[in-house]
Amino acid sequence: MLRIALFIGTNIAIMLLLSLVFSLLGLQGVLDERGVNLNLGALLIYSGVIGFSGAIISLFLSKFMAKTSMGVQVITQPRNEFEHWLVRTVRRLAENANIKMPEVGIFDQSAPNAFATGWNKNAALVAVSTGLMQAMNREEIEAVLGHEISHVANGDMVTMTFIQGVVNTFVVFLSRVIGHIVDRVVFKTERGHGPAYLIVSLVAQVVLGLLAQMIVMWFSRWREFRADAGGAHLAGRQHMIDALRRLQTAQPAPMPNEMAAFGINSRGLSELFSSHPPLEKRIRALQQQG
Repeated sequence: MLRIALFIGTNIAIMLLLSLVFSLLGLQGVLDERGVNLNLGALLIYSGVIGFSGAIISLFLSKFMAKTSMGVQVITQPRNEFEHWLVRTVRRLAENANIKMPEVGIFDQSAPNAFATGWNKNAALVAVSTGLMQAMNREEIEAVLGHEISHVANGDMVTMTFIQGVVNTFVVFLSRVIGHIVDRVVFKTERGHGPAYLIVSLVAQVVLGLLAQMIVMWFSRWREFRADAGGAHLAGRQHMIDALRRLQTAQPAPMPNEMAAFGINSRGLSELFSSHPPLEKRIRALQQQG
């Protein structure tokens, strides 16, 4: 709950800081002089509500969406020796990471993969694929679990939501400002909004959205290195390296967009838009730790 409170408090602080910056720079006066009738403060609040609402809703529904979209079967009562081992291992790793025991689940996917999700580090879900269970030995699986537990302990789900909300806010805000300026200054619309506002705002939102996505994916790649280091600490550096090498030989299966950033393995068409760094870079980073 403390992380959520800090999350909300930080968002309010950012909104107040941006309003102060606009005031100090005199941006409202500049726009008024050019006949751009636009209330920046009100637009900023509107953009913040739009920008963060979707991200926050996704955060609180993340476990439900994961279970539904990936068909995760939560282990409530282990049915065999492997499930007993899986639950015991997650419990031990969680204790070592100082978090409460997450839910543990298995999802049917031929490719080796795993993910962690949840709105709170003490109310998380860790799931592994059937392909991971078949492709890796238990030391490698433990390293993957350590990687996912590190995501949870680091609060990556909340942090990603915060980053996504901030960039969403700026995309909505700047696209509306650009559309309003072009509509009033270039096309001389005096009342309401003309077609130029809608068209320019939409184009600006698409372009800014792509740039914003690069920022979000850069952070996602950075936290993968940190989670790898956490997995190495919890389960052994060589086991983490061996697990990543095993993933190099596997063909990753697609995951829903909301889950891809939290999987152990995901590859994009371009590294700029990929949630995960190339596996060779992750292995090299772990090797250099020694």
